[in-house]
Amino acid sequence: MNLGSDVLWLSVSPHLKCFDQRLLAHLAKDTAIRRWEYCQTIDEPCCVDAVVDLLNEYVCDRTALAQRLGNPNYKVHLIGHGVSGTVGLFYARRYPQHVASLTLLSVGVLPAINWQAHYYAMRQRLPCSREMLLGQLAKILFGQQPHRFAKALAQLLANDLDGSLSLHSLARQTKILPGGVEVPLLVCNGAQDPITTAQQQSQWQRWMKSGDHLWECPEGNHFFHFHNAPITAAAITDFWSELHRSDTASAHKRNTAKAIVIPPSKIERTPQNTLKLRSYPIDG
Repeated sequence: MNLGSDVLWLSVSPHLKCFDQRLLAHLAKDTAIRRWEYCQTIDEPCCVDAVVDLLNEYVCDRTALAQRLGNPNYKVHLIGHGVSGTVGLFYARRYPQHVASLTLLSVGVLPAINWQAHYYAMRQRLPCSREMLLGQLAKILFGQQPHRFAKALAQLLANDLDGSLSLHSLARQTKILPGGVEVPLLVCNGAQDPITTAQQQSQWQRWMKSGDHLWECPEGNHFFHFHNAPITAAAITDFWSELHRSDTASAHKRNTAKAIVIPPSKIERTPQNTLKLRSYPIDG
């Protein structure tokens, strides 16, 4: 499928990107995928605005290159899961002129309410160790798993808390206002995800415009795109295909010239015996 624009997968959680691979593999069967990664260092403050600025530098560089190669209308299809999706949401709101579409995975209508927000809320309310809380959170996010696997999942969550971009901390909770975007939007969530609850998912409807879609993965949890990669890829590909058909139809209408038939009775000869066309107004 040739979308005419790049598909850009956003990844700001390097410790959790292993859960993206299955979906990326399925999507790559139909279209080329680029991945943009941001790795938070221990010396850097957690600042979403700074990450959005870095993303914009990359997109502007790609746009300039595409324009030099003859594509003046270059845009990107952004897609991201969790915090990465929230970065894409910020970017699409700030720079809609660069975005062909936005696909959000496990991002609620209140984007700041993510699994990290739940973790810090649990830390404040429950007198439990960090290890116990992360073990419980792994069960919430991934469902019941064998002990060894559950322990590995909890460690991945710990690594993500310590070494990835986060909207929250023990001292500060970020709030992001609900709302949509100017660009075409696809929101995908798991039906059984306790983070982006059913109530949050249904509230997306009030912010959606014509052409936007809300898709729910049956039996899906917070990482539904890992457990249900084939059907998730199909939903996303269908969305992109619909946009491509719509864009192609619009371009065809713009580029199709009206056929004008000039009857012989409206052609006269000049005294010099050369043909001359009379000027007539063209209706419509």
